[in-house]
Amino acid sequence: MKNIISILFFMTGLSLSAQVGIKTDSPKAQLDVNGDINLRNKIVVLNVTDNTLSQGNNDQILVSQGEDYPPIWKSLRIPEYEPNKFYLIFNNSFSDRTGVKFTNSEQSTIASKNTAFTKGADISSLPGFKKIAGLSHPISVFSTESKTYFQFETVVQADLPVNGTPDISIDYACGIFVDNKLVNLRQRNLKASSAASTFITHNQIGIVTNLSKGQHEVSVACSRLGSYRTASDVVLAIGINAYSNINSFITQSSLKVDVYEIPQVFNPIIN
Repeated sequence: MKNIISILFFMTGLSLSAQVGIKTDSPKAQLDVNGDINLRNKIVVLNVTDNTLSQGNNDQILVSQGEDYPPIWKSLRIPEYEPNKFYLIFNNSFSDRTGVKFTNSEQSTIASKNTAFTKGADISSLPGFKKIAGLSHPISVFSTESKTYFQFETVVQADLPVNGTPDISIDYACGIFVDNKLVNLRQRNLKASSAASTFITHNQIGIVTNLSKGQHEVSVACSRLGSYRTASDVVLAIGINAYSNINSFITQSSLKVDVYEIPQVFNPIIN
């Protein structure tokens, strides 16, 4: 009889009070438990869209949606990493339609390319190189063991005259830089052809290993290296059209960056 009366008093308290506390005299929610909770069955959540109860699926957790919104079940997406294997951690791609142009007076003054074009050379030591503005972006590295791949593509054009011989041409070079340090470079030659205002597609792939952890700045810069025969008065355009037979959509530049790492730091899976 005593137990029945106690239960009745407890139920009455629930109905009269907006908040109930267990082992606390000042509850801060409708039910405030100061201690351990042992659940022997299941937790269900009201689905407000169809007024049904959901107990979730295996490996799901309850995630708050903020004040005045009910929690919802979310699935954990934890990647399975094997030790000492590289995984794609960061990837992004960028584009640019502005490009760079070079007159004959803007040719590089580098005397010895063999000495100047070395891995790690600072861009300040490479006179005549211009950055393609839209391809300069930050990237993130989270591990001391990494491989970063770059894929750069653009179109190079000059308003060269019609000439079936290879005597009229322009040398140029494009480099990929990380924190203004040269990590990859390709040198090519644009020759006059049987068509006016000739252009070529420039493709370049590079790799750098074990960048330091943290944020780095990736950029692409190009230079006009030399002119031959009557090309001295011709403008060289990289990533932008030099003549109206093609447009900026065709000539635009793109840079793709993929960072593969042996994981050491794991980002939170629940924000």
